[in-house]
Amino acid sequence: MAAKPCVKLEALVMGPIQNNVYIVDDGTCVFVVDPTEDAKRIVEVLGGRTCAAIVLTHAHWDHVGAAKDLRELTGAPVMASALDAPYIDGSASLDPSHRGFDPCPVDRVLADGEFVEIGSCTWQVLLTPGHTPGSICLFLDPAKSPDPQGLPVLVSGDTLFAGAHGRTDFVGGDPAAMRESLKRLAELPEQTLALPGHNDLTTIGRELPWLSRGGF
Repeated sequence: MAAKPCVKLEALVMGPIQNNVYIVDDGTCVFVVDPTEDAKRIVEVLGGRTCAAIVLTHAHWDHVGAAKDLRELTGAPVMASALDAPYIDGSASLDPSHRGFDPCPVDRVLADGEFVEIGSCTWQVLLTPGHTPGSICLFLDPAKSPDPQGLPVLVSGDTLFAGAHGRTDFVGGDPAAMRESLKRLAELPEQTLALPGHNDLTTIGRELPWLSRGGF
């Protein structure tokens, strides 16, 4: 089995609840996943590399808090699911009692199953509701990456963690939808490297015993 992912990955642990902010680099450009805070620091880490997109896996404040500022600093388009976009751009409120953030325009809404080209990679959008109505994961098949011999990659947001799945007791959460989303992820290749929104990386194979049941 290949020892490294099929695309270069960097992770910044940021914010009051230790979010993973990912920088995905295919050698031609980068994209940023779930910028929680401090857009200027993220830009510093980019170090002049072209930011081709800002991908938001869902609408919670700790995943979108710096999206507006990062969009303004880089000019990169913001991508999110059609279902969560209204909560990100401020046209709807997922939970008025929850900590707020600066609304951010969503330049491209993503649909389940569509393929998104970012640089030299083609990512598949997987709608995985349960944590929020429009939570998404992004899957990269090595055949559609710079390194066909590398590991598949899944940006899993707050749907899948190492040893756990995302909470479903927030406003907009849905335990039944989460079970179906987890079963869907169980169908991915076992060697797929999962990049969760918090804590350590994992693989589909490592989580498969409970994923295939749709949870614990």
